[in-house]
Amino acid sequence: MNIKRAINAMHRAIEKFNLIEDGDKIAIGLSGGKDSLLLTACLAKYKNYSKKNFEITAICIDSFNNVDEKSLRSFCEDLGVNLKIVASNIGERVFDIRKEKNPCSLCAKMRRGALCTTCNEIGYNKLALAHNADDMIETFMLSLMYENRLNSMQPKSYMSKTNITLIRPLIYLWESQILEFTKGFKILKNPCPANKKTQRENMKEMISKINKIFPEFNKKLFEAIINYERYNLIKN
Repeated sequence: MNIKRAINAMHRAIEKFNLIEDGDKIAIGLSGGKDSLLLTACLAKYKNYSKKNFEITAICIDSFNNVDEKSLRSFCEDLGVNLKIVASNIGERVFDIRKEKNPCSLCAKMRRGALCTTCNEIGYNKLALAHNADDMIETFMLSLMYENRLNSMQPKSYMSKTNITLIRPLIYLWESQILEFTKGFKILKNPCPANKKTQRENMKEMISKINKIFPEFNKKLFEAIINYERYNLIKN
């Protein structure tokens, strides 16, 4: 599991945005997908040599009650990371009861709520999610196209309702890099019925097409978003 370059990119985000502090208790949202598996592995290894004293654990919200628990537990045990699996009926509520046509936003909010609730129950103050650079620019473009606003994911944000700080340590990594770093990992299949059929997937394809016309458009957009000191927008 040679993920040194991934850890270096994560360390860059941690230092720039002060994502981890002494005494933190950090819960990792672990779904079994490539991103969350890599985040868990990186934080586990980073903890071993970091000068900061912090604790980590992994939490899996089993939204469809069909997660491969054996695989996740084996993965976490090899890293020395505790794992808590939380049974949930989120999938049923979103798809069967409410029959959401655009389920992603509601599902994400409910899963995040379940993660924060579990963080409070076990006494953890931070929640680490595995969003990457592609997620950042896709969110920005989705907000622009569908909400008429300039908005993207924050590397670090405090959620006052739950008293939990959300951090995204993998924001400097691209999906293509994560695919490379997770070769050999047992990546669990996404059980969501809407997988690969969402507005985000359409936006991913659109960004890919723009890249062919304007090379490295995705990287330039990411740099514009992440370097907030360069912003020059209209203010009242």
